[in-house]
Amino acid sequence: MTTVRTPAGWPATEEQARAVQDELRGRLVLDEPGPPPGTGRVTGVDVAYDDERDVVAAAAVVLDAATREVVAEATAVGPVSFPYVPGLLAFREIPAVLAALDALPCPPGLVVCDGYGLAHPRRFGLAAHLGVLTGLPTIGVAKNPFTFSYEEPGARRGSASPLLAGSEEVGRALRTQDGIKPVFVSVGHRVGLDNACAHTLALTPRYRLPETTRRADALCRAALREATA
Repeated sequence: MTTVRTPAGWPATEEQARAVQDELRGRLVLDEPGPPPGTGRVTGVDVAYDDERDVVAAAAVVLDAATREVVAEATAVGPVSFPYVPGLLAFREIPAVLAALDALPCPPGLVVCDGYGLAHPRRFGLAAHLGVLTGLPTIGVAKNPFTFSYEEPGARRGSASPLLAGSEEVGRALRTQDGIKPVFVSVGHRVGLDNACAHTLALTPRYRLPETTRRADALCRAALREATA
């Protein structure tokens, strides 16, 4: 387990954080398709909090994209680096997530975040922010639609409908299992939306959430329990 320290110069106020978002958003790459689904490696990242102790634990779990078998995993634990502010959650999570990614013994390939990319009020959620900082292809797969609207997709696995901010498509509601509530996919960096949805389907053979997210969620919770025991 890696110990996380808040990076020097990390934003301390909402105003500073929004300025960083504005600067980094201009570096997003949105015209690359991304790696083909089922090839190379794919890594899930997730975080868990102990609010009483102000501690955050992050996990990164690398899977073989073809077999979905675990190739490597790493965790990182440290102090929460930013207060809770809607729309600025990435600033709470990224130092720990970066530390977990850095602790991996192999390149992560595509990174799947439990959260948002372009489907974000400022079009710069965790997946987008993490992608710009690392240069890695990233997508966000969220459990709810945030503040955006969508029409219910068809009942069968693979059905999708646009996730909309007004008339702008910021992601898709994607049915990963027949008759089960959809997930909400958005691009982060260096991946197209069609490909992001294809990756999500490849990672959800049995359950609603991607195997990357399920495994990273379990691992970060275990790391948090160990760190706060």
